[in-house]
Amino acid sequence: MAGSKIGGIKTAATNIEKYGADYYRNIGRIGGKSGKAQGTIKGFALNPELARIAGSKGRKISKRTTNAKAN
Repeated sequence: MAGSKIGGIKTAATNIEKYGADYYRNIGRIGGKSGKAQGTIKGFALNPELARIAGSKGRKISKRTTNAKAN
């Protein structure tokens, strides 16, 4: 039963049986190693000033204006 609580319990049991009792611990370890700890910061996190400028531009060109013409 995919997507149900019972199916999740069965899947967890299968994963533990196939890959060992520390299966979910290892997944967590892999996730913890990725990201900021490994220097893979991306996007606006690298340049907060650029994010501020982009946000300002977005505010200025908003389509939701008070004097929008009705078609």
